[in-house]
Amino acid sequence: MPAFRLRRLRSLFFLTGLIAATGCQPDHSSLKEENERLRDQVAKQEAIVSSIQDGSKFLQDQTTLLTQEAREAKKEAVRLEAERQAMAAKLQAQLLENRKLSKDNQLIAATKSQSDQSFRVDEKGGQSEEVPQPLAAVSKAVEETLGKNGYTLRVSVRTDQKAVYVTDRKLSSPSTLELSGFRNQYLVSIQTLPSNHARVSVRADFEKIGQGGRVLVAGNEEIAEIERRLIGEIRQALDVPGKV
Repeated sequence: MPAFRLRRLRSLFFLTGLIAATGCQPDHSSLKEENERLRDQVAKQEAIVSSIQDGSKFLQDQTTLLTQEAREAKKEAVRLEAERQAMAAKLQAQLLENRKLSKDNQLIAATKSQSDQSFRVDEKGGQSEEVPQPLAAVSKAVEETLGKNGYTLRVSVRTDQKAVYVTDRKLSSPSTLELSGFRNQYLVSIQTLPSNHARVSVRADFEKIGQGGRVLVAGNEEIAEIERRLIGEIRQALDVPGKV
């Protein structure tokens, strides 16, 4: 009940008591009953007001709780959406990286295939030997041996299975390989073999230089000897003994 009605009932209750106090002589039993009725009505109205106030406070508390829960739910939804977007961006970046790696692998495979095909060197007429060393060690020994004997490389290509070296033509090489007055060019190829071994193949384009710069034909045995000498020096660089 509204507060003004409570005030009105309280005022009536006060007036009734005031009349009784001023000496008027109404019907005492009727006044007493009216007073009790008004007192009961006031008590009921106060109980109703208290109940309404309690209900209003409960609704306010529930509203506050629901508002807080809604805010927290919104924050959680925002957080989850941010995580979803971050995960989607990460997956997209990973997908792009995988595509790039796939293209790179395809390019590497194609390049390796082309390189392997280009390394099909005609070794006919050359000398070949197997050495108990891996491709990388043999390649290093070949480069050191050629450099020590004054040869510069025109072509130098290597993969994990094969290596090819072509030198520039050189005149007047050291006596360890050729005598002064000879002209030579080497083609050296190295092929990976099982058990971590490698095969070294050497082919020499060997020429004799006569008086007046005239080119003389070298014999096959002379050429083979020059090729065997280079293989022997490569073995020495690897600290691997030659054939007995």
